[in-house]
Amino acid sequence: MNVNRIVYLDGAWLEEAEAKVSVFDRGFLFADAVYEVTAVIGGKLIDYAGHAARLQRSLGELALACPMAPEDLLAIHREIVARNALDEGLIYLQISRGPADRDFAFPGTASPTLVLFTQAKAVLDNPYNQTGITVITVPDQRWARRDIKTVQLLYPSMAKMEALRQGAQDAWLVEDGFVTEATSANAHIVTVEGRLVTRPLSHAILPGITRATIVELARAAGLPVEERAFTPEEAKQASEAFVTSATNFALPVVSIDGAEVGNGRPGPITERMRALYIAERLSLAEPVT
Repeated sequence: MNVNRIVYLDGAWLEEAEAKVSVFDRGFLFADAVYEVTAVIGGKLIDYAGHAARLQRSLGELALACPMAPEDLLAIHREIVARNALDEGLIYLQISRGPADRDFAFPGTASPTLVLFTQAKAVLDNPYNQTGITVITVPDQRWARRDIKTVQLLYPSMAKMEALRQGAQDAWLVEDGFVTEATSANAHIVTVEGRLVTRPLSHAILPGITRATIVELARAAGLPVEERAFTPEEAKQASEAFVTSATNFALPVVSIDGAEVGNGRPGPITERMRALYIAERLSLAEPVT
């Protein structure tokens, strides 16, 4: 755990031990909140514009007001990096509907709660980039609006813990016989013919910002892309598999339910997509100053 961080809470910069949220906050009582995660490399914000746009979409889907203008939100991201001297890691942002008497109906007068905090992490040097991760498959038992990035993360946490219990690093969620996504990432495969397959956007999956960039880069590089659902069995027969997220970029998957994917090692297309992503996103990264 990072210590002595400076966090942002509703207009104030506070030491983390001093940052308190009401017990009546609807984010705490109902998971009535959305969040975003932005990677930081070399003190720069990675893919910030995409995360900011998705945040506004999530807020709109929940009829939840953003407590500040977009340019002010960017300024806070820049300042929290500077205040914490964050060179590499993550910025977590969460907006809840705010504190109100407990009632299932949305309150008409609640003031949104806005929280940002940092987490130092070796984003580029994740050892799993070299070895890949193993995953299991579990039923997807989340709510139906997974396209909204809410803080309703209990079932993904349970799925992750089941994966760890079985000696794997993550779980792929399966609904109606098809893979939806990983616990906190989008899932992809590369067929033996060299086609990148990724599930199309819908209410069933989160519209990943990293996913969108990877698909764009793949097409620009001449890699055939198929946006369609795929089964766990097809994934096991693929030449490569990987997941994408703001925290891991493109991370190889080398085993699914104990079955090796390809040769059981990170594949060349996955590595190429990760390299292309890092190169482009760093060149377009949002500077802190």
